[in-house]
Amino acid sequence: MNQTPDKQTSRRDFLKTSSAAVIGGALVSPLGFPSIASAAPNNEKLKVGLIGCGGRGTGAANQALHADKNVVLIAMADVFENQLNNSLDTLKKEIGDKVQVAPDHRFVGLDGYQQVINSGVDVVILATPPGFRPQHLKAAVNAGKHIFCEKPVATDAPGVRSVLASVEEAKKKNLALVAGFCWRYDYARREFYKRVLGGAIGDLKAIYATYYTGPVKPMPPADARKPGMSDVEWQVRNWYNFGWLGGDGLVEQAVHSVDKVAWAMHDMPPLRAVAVGGRQMPNYEGNIYDHMEVNYEYAGGVRAFVGQRQISGCYSQNADYLMGTKGNGVIGARPKVPVEITGEKSWIYEGPNKDMYQVEHDELFASIRSGNVINDGVRLAHSTLLAIMGRMAAYTGQEITWEMALNSQERLVPEKLDWNSSLAVAPIAMPGQTKFV
Repeated sequence: MNQTPDKQTSRRDFLKTSSAAVIGGALVSPLGFPSIASAAPNNEKLKVGLIGCGGRGTGAANQALHADKNVVLIAMADVFENQLNNSLDTLKKEIGDKVQVAPDHRFVGLDGYQQVINSGVDVVILATPPGFRPQHLKAAVNAGKHIFCEKPVATDAPGVRSVLASVEEAKKKNLALVAGFCWRYDYARREFYKRVLGGAIGDLKAIYATYYTGPVKPMPPADARKPGMSDVEWQVRNWYNFGWLGGDGLVEQAVHSVDKVAWAMHDMPPLRAVAVGGRQMPNYEGNIYDHMEVNYEYAGGVRAFVGQRQISGCYSQNADYLMGTKGNGVIGARPKVPVEITGEKSWIYEGPNKDMYQVEHDELFASIRSGNVINDGVRLAHSTLLAIMGRMAAYTGQEITWEMALNSQERLVPEKLDWNSSLAVAPIAMPGQTKFV
């Protein structure tokens, strides 16, 4: 067993080193780039706006600017000015002339997302904490923008329902919407799931997925809070530790493993889920669990088990085990073997590899140029809800069906938010006492 040192592991480093209705819509005449949407050759300059200037947002902007020879970054927004400035400096050093963000296109505050959308951009990158994403996605779609949206796309069921409505509208407008479920853009895993879904291991009977790592964004002690700092600012600065902003470790991080379960199950929803979990590490000022294990039940008796933990000094692994009637499929369990199948049709991937984060943007911009746009929206929403469903089961101690999760009225994200307002922290859930809403 591998033992992880007592240190923080970033999302990207961890991923790299670890090896119910579907909504449709008729295409209508697009706004903005008729030559692009009609698939005619074009040399239109595509203008990009970045909403959320943290590490993931900065990385996504970098990849977007490398994805197409005629693309520029013209607008940025973040609630923290220093974070925006650091991101801008980093991108200028790495990209140079493609970064053309004038001072009047640098927006700070909770309304900065709308100012970016209104600034003349063609493509927006949504990379804020996920509690904000349903609102930002809706605004971008309403304005007719193409979108790269990080995962997860919401932290509660009302947010997921809002996203599904936005996805329908995006399809009607022929807008591209690429989701940040990066493993879907990994060449090796694409080939692996193509084979699994094609019957290489027979009928799938069970899946065990692990997401065991150290703390992602540890909560600082209460005395680290500066005098006069509002509740909203304190929580946004430490967003990962509050359910309304980040969802929790299952929804924000292990959702990658949940999404791969969905992939293996043809993106069909499960029937129900039960789960266990809790908060092991004491003296905690946030309100999320640091470990969970979810048991999803699918039609035909297929089971999927997702284990998630973020505690220092523990066994570390990010792997997927798929068990079928004619063999097994494994992802990430052996060094230098990203994917493999054993059984009647044993196989190891030996094809080309390319950075999956870059592939996301390469394919996004190619689809915009061709007019045959990618829309990952339904599976983005459904995989997010699949993780939220597991959290609901763990936090309440109840069996949760897909329909219960989809129609839940529990609203974690405040409907009205002011930067200087008071915002009480909901208590940590207690299974058997916390009610399903």
